[in-house]
Amino acid sequence: MRLYSTLLSYIARSYLKALLGATLIVSSLLFLFDIIEITRRTGSQSIGIDLVAEMAFYRLPMALQASLPFVFMGGAVLVFWKFARSSELVVFRSIGMSVWKFLSPIILVVVVLGVMNVTLFNPLAASMYAKFEQMEATLETSVNSTPLAFDDGGLWLRENREDGQVVMHAREVRQIDHALRMKDVTILRLGLDGRFRERVDASSAGLEKGRLLLSDAMVTQPGRQGEHFDTLVEPSNLTLPKIRDSFLPPETVSFWDLPDFIRFFDAAGFSSHAHRLQWHALLASPLLLVAMVLMGAVFSLKPSQRSVNWLFRIVGAVAAGFAVFFFSKITFTLGLAETLPVSMAAWSPTLVTTFVALTILFHLEDG
Repeated sequence: MRLYSTLLSYIARSYLKALLGATLIVSSLLFLFDIIEITRRTGSQSIGIDLVAEMAFYRLPMALQASLPFVFMGGAVLVFWKFARSSELVVFRSIGMSVWKFLSPIILVVVVLGVMNVTLFNPLAASMYAKFEQMEATLETSVNSTPLAFDDGGLWLRENREDGQVVMHAREVRQIDHALRMKDVTILRLGLDGRFRERVDASSAGLEKGRLLLSDAMVTQPGRQGEHFDTLVEPSNLTLPKIRDSFLPPETVSFWDLPDFIRFFDAAGFSSHAHRLQWHALLASPLLLVAMVLMGAVFSLKPSQRSVNWLFRIVGAVAAGFAVFFFSKITFTLGLAETLPVSMAAWSPTLVTTFVALTILFHLEDG
């Protein structure tokens, strides 16, 4: 019993080392690619390499999140290759250790890390990506840009115009059919010099054809008495599709914040379908990591020291990984289009990969 526990501990440590190596390799590549991409996108602006590297650093955890299935499968292939090169797989087999026995510590490690990824690393990645977006927004110089923020504090809008800047806040926002209705609206107009020019307070507003129809509005200017209007028309670049597109991508929302986002969008009359899909995908992600490790074991089960055999195995593992990736993208796209139910779109790649890998392993192990 002590021998088995020592072996299982050794296997778990070996996988952790291989996983760390795979993570460092993938992270380095992603960091390099991000630097190149950010440099290309900001080529017309004179920014230092230190700022580019800082932006790439803040974006790295979110990019790594999407690559984790490949990283975990790569770690499994690496550790089994190490065991095969050192003939340790032969030793494991000779003492009667089945594939399920020496896979159990690896699976345990993957489950623990998968849960930690969802509950700890994902919120950190979302927070760092928010900093990346803030830094990226400071580099935007388009006059017609319309930054939007939409959360449980209501709707915030900033429009850059030729005569200055307009900042708007609506405490309550609802979509009714194909129209947008807002309550407790405040509009601040600033000049090109950044000085306050005018404030408009309205009890309600409606968005129609690129303009805001304000009701029960009070207009206040410096040094003048406020003026009341029953109705007031405010030109705006804001449109309903633009509001939908302004929502934070579900992938950049923390696992712990997703339920609040879903409840808020449902209450506001907007679709929370994409966020529900992301919620289920995060819940399924630990099992997906386990499935990828099992898929890596499929191509690394039989001990062999021939380089040609291992080359074909690595190519096969990479091909299987990309097949899972494309399958998950297809189901995710069908889920976003509401062609598939949310649970099926999020869980089917994980379950199919798990069942296929287990079937092959049972066949290889038990014939």
